Amino acid sequence: MPATAEDTYDVVILGGGSGGYACAFRAAELGMRVALVEKSKLGGTCLHVGCIPTKALLHAAEVADTAREGAQFGVRSTLESIDMAGVNAYKDGVVGRLHKGLQGLAKAHAVDIVEGEGRLVDRSTVEVDGRRVTGRHVVLATGSYPKTLPGLEIGGRVMTSEQALQLDHVPDRVVVLGGGVIGVEFASVFRSFGSEVTVVEALPRLVAAEDEAVSKVLERAFRKRKITVKVGVKFTGATQAGEVVTVSLEDGTTIESDLLLVAVGRGPVTDGLGYEEAGVTLDRGFVTTDERLRTGVEGVYAVGDIVPGLQLAHRGFQQGIFVAEEIAGLAPATIVESTIPRVTYCNPEIASVGLTEAQAREAHGEVETYEYNLGGNGKSQILQTQGFVKLVRTKDGPVVGVHMIGARMGEQIGEAQLIVGWEAHAEDVAPLVHAHPTQNEALGEAHLALAGKPLHAHN
Repeated sequence: MPATAEDTYDVVILGGGSGGYACAFRAAELGMRVALVEKSKLGGTCLHVGCIPTKALLHAAEVADTAREGAQFGVRSTLESIDMAGVNAYKDGVVGRLHKGLQGLAKAHAVDIVEGEGRLVDRSTVEVDGRRVTGRHVVLATGSYPKTLPGLEIGGRVMTSEQALQLDHVPDRVVVLGGGVIGVEFASVFRSFGSEVTVVEALPRLVAAEDEAVSKVLERAFRKRKITVKVGVKFTGATQAGEVVTVSLEDGTTIESDLLLVAVGRGPVTDGLGYEEAGVTLDRGFVTTDERLRTGVEGVYAVGDIVPGLQLAHRGFQQGIFVAEEIAGLAPATIVESTIPRVTYCNPEIASVGLTEAQAREAHGEVETYEYNLGGNGKSQILQTQGFVKLVRTKDGPVVGVHMIGARMGEQIGEAQLIVGWEAHAEDVAPLVHAHPTQNEALGEAHLALAGKPLHAHN
């Protein structure tokens, strides 16, 4: 039922992405009347121009690699070409089905969807295209946007991930500006599709937020895939002339490309939405909250990418549930940022949870680490993948970090999250039976070794 000018709700949520709709659905389950304001499509960035479509592209890339490399498995397959129209139809079909399902869930939860661009007027009011929707509580969940660099305009052959998702052809040469999660994922896709790829990163290593050992393995793997990696060098400019983009670097190097993908991070969508005027404190555009996601304005909460920290859909989703339960008076346990799992779906795949070795040393002083090489794992050998499982624990204490790299390692993050989240010791995990042959055994073997009883590994 559409909202009217007189409507008053228990909760009004500004933004229908992962954090917003999770909050809406959970609040409705708890008996609250909910209005969800969304200017575009329910599901937000993650569903429409982020997680889901990019992972669909990455799966298509994996299929391309499998076809191309069939001979090493005794299968005489070849890759004829990449049909981008077919790839996009597959991608859009996945997104469409999930969007339809989400709309059905909103209806089933009796959440009122208010279509239009909302603006916070005061602690209890959101204005949407001239209509005012009020609530006892307001939740800000307006998400993030792809950033660019000063002087670098998006347009033509210079694009962000959002435009890259709509490409109708495979460019011959691609420069990816930024070696973080989005950058390395798209670099992986373009290389699998046959593009000549160069990644430019100003920081000293790729995926700099990950454990340094992971970065080293990824850079070696990328170079083996003939992806050019330039780290520790700054971008200084780009010019477009006809069908060519010329990228200039601080060391004097220039690179000619058919496409420049700008992947330098995402910024919070908070500008011009009335937040500061309503008393909400912003820091560099992010909404400041306490550990219970309360802003400085009574009754106003914030979730997702606009809250400083990891910009991950599942973080926002869990925060949305948390806030709904907080409003309902259930006093949910606070979300510990370091226990949120992280997966980067490049080839090879990266999965991690908890503290890196450097972070653990800074927080705890003396730590112990162990790396189990996937060369000793039967399923990884079958898949012909390389990498490792790295454990970080405090001296004689619990495991505080798990870091993995290799094909399909993201599927192991569930157990890793439980290990870190429940502060398990290596001796707690070592007796658990891990099915054979699975890559999951690598987690078990790593904990066996850290507990002092290595079997398929050297101590």
